[in-house]
Amino acid sequence: MGKVQSLNISEKKGVQKTPVESIELVNDFGIKDDAHAGKWHRQVSLLALESIGKITEKGLDVKSGDFAENITTEGIDLISMNIGDKLNINGVDLVISQLGKTCHTRCAIFYAAGDCVMPREGVFAVVDGNGQVKVGDEIVFTKKDGFSVAVITLSDKGSIGERVDETGPAVVEVIKNNIKTSFFRTEILADDRQELINTLKYYADVQKIDLIVTNGSTGVSPRDIAPDATLDVIDKRIPGFEEAMRAESLKKTDRAMISRAVVGSRKNTLIVNVPGSPKGAVENLQVIVKTIPHCIEKLQGSKEDCAR
Repeated sequence: MGKVQSLNISEKKGVQKTPVESIELVNDFGIKDDAHAGKWHRQVSLLALESIGKITEKGLDVKSGDFAENITTEGIDLISMNIGDKLNINGVDLVISQLGKTCHTRCAIFYAAGDCVMPREGVFAVVDGNGQVKVGDEIVFTKKDGFSVAVITLSDKGSIGERVDETGPAVVEVIKNNIKTSFFRTEILADDRQELINTLKYYADVQKIDLIVTNGSTGVSPRDIAPDATLDVIDKRIPGFEEAMRAESLKKTDRAMISRAVVGSRKNTLIVNVPGSPKGAVENLQVIVKTIPHCIEKLQGSKEDCAR
């Protein structure tokens, strides 16, 4: 069990945060009166006092809040968090939604210390519940209960707002109805092979997501790149999933033969390609969704016998 060591908010983005004695957490929004609150996955930022200590050991005079974190914790091992883990403060859950961040520009802290700890050891969370948090409040850690999932829609038009994504939400719904999940990330990308490669690596290697499902870009058109990008990053191909999905689709249409959808794993992450149409994506997922949890558990070292 840890505690809240410091609280900090700002009315505008890009400015230094102001220390406060208490904050108000708003469900699925963030901290009232903080510029970073909103309907997205980085509603609250957290950094451990122990991480700040690593910078002070280098001789830099820094304190809680100087790294623009909302909540500075003490006695909580934020570095070992996983997506979907929870920190409960006064009955409100902070669900871990992102590990670290990418800094596009070097800040004053980096130039002064030669390093910045927030990108590596800071975490972000979304708010589940409503309530007040004060400096000194206890923090209770709960390990995630379910799988973390990223759903990536591949669509040139969708990525620039010219098409409404119907397939991504349909994929999320199938997974929620059949698999116990702890957190979802969703995004839309253009049909760009290198961008998808980078995104798959980011979710698997940095965010350590359990399951990644891409939808769209699985055929033979010049811009269909999902299978190629997936093959570039996976360690193991799992053709049984692919065969089952295509066999089911062939019951509906002979055009299922054109699908090049790939399923495989990268480290502890399972990656699944499904078609871009909502109907096709749902049909494909429904065939394999019951087996996905066991597959992920085996990837992550489960000793359970595969035989029923």
